[in-house]
Amino acid sequence: MAKILLVDDDSLLVRMYQKKLENSGYEVATASDGREGLSKAEEFQPDLILLDVMMPGKDGFEVLKALKSGELKNSKVVLLTNVGGSDEDVKKGLALGAEAYLVKAGNRPSAVVEKVKEVLGD
Repeated sequence: MAKILLVDDDSLLVRMYQKKLENSGYEVATASDGREGLSKAEEFQPDLILLDVMMPGKDGFEVLKALKSGELKNSKVVLLTNVGGSDEDVKKGLALGAEAYLVKAGNRPSAVVEKVKEVLGD
């Protein structure tokens, strides 16, 4: 069973995505901000991290940069955000090592789960 870490400061969305991912057979851990996300990633060793961009403290780009420069550099990361989606933000996220950049408003939860499966090769 693949392990997913969901890092987002919107608790309602976290619960919704967590339930959807668990119902699809994934083990899911959550973190509510970037700092907690980094420590949970080290502890949980996820196969994939769904990472919000706009969060208090460390934003998603900072977290992604830290992940890719440390022992978790091989972790697969999908940026999932309501803010951004501009060509510049997408290019920045992909250049930093994200596998994909999804805008929450433009993707139903089932589409997010499909992208997770695609990135993990499930």
